[in-house]
Amino acid sequence: MRVLVVEDDEGIARGLATHLARSGHAVDCTPSVEGAWRALASEPCDVVLLDLGLADGEGTELLRRLRDAPAGRLPDPSTPVLIMSARDQVASRIAGLDLGADDYLTKPFDPDELAARMRALRRRLAGRAQPTIVQGEIEIDPAARTVRRAGAPVELSTREFSVLMALMEAKPHVLSRPQLEAKLYNFDSVLESNAIEVHVHRLRRKLGERLIRTVRGVGYYVPAEPAA
Repeated sequence: MRVLVVEDDEGIARGLATHLARSGHAVDCTPSVEGAWRALASEPCDVVLLDLGLADGEGTELLRRLRDAPAGRLPDPSTPVLIMSARDQVASRIAGLDLGADDYLTKPFDPDELAARMRALRRRLAGRAQPTIVQGEIEIDPAARTVRRAGAPVELSTREFSVLMALMEAKPHVLSRPQLEAKLYNFDSVLESNAIEVHVHRLRRKLGERLIRTVRGVGYYVPAEPAA
């Protein structure tokens, strides 16, 4: 999952980035409204974690601009936004949600609760009611980051799991290599040109050749229905 942390407290931002990166997320951080806007205009983002008091203004201004942005291009106005703020008054929570935030978490909070709320946002966006994802004989538990094939556990690397989740959440739509790279790597990452191909090859070896399909010259996808 590609995550943008908009937080002007460097210690909090660094701590969140470290915690989320350990779970396989690609994390970018910025302390300002304008920095966040530039980041959202550069790459699609799966979740924005938004503080309210920022270096150059209010986080609500970013939220308002994002929700008012034209559909069909970047910044994407449908990007899920989770406000994280020390402002714990009911009025502040109501105002944030009414401006278009998808969730509101008051500081201090447990990073594991934040991660659970992020998973819930992605689950709702994908239209899933169940916390697990099932595709034929493959069962994925995003919370535990575990995968089973025909009931037997399958060990995946952090990157392999992230590629699998990205394709599962997008199914049956095709994701190109640049789209997958954007979900796995932040702006500071250095990656080899064939990294995605290597991850897909290893996933096919572990989970079956027919799980992930290739559209030559376009990208990869998981079919809506599992192969018979």
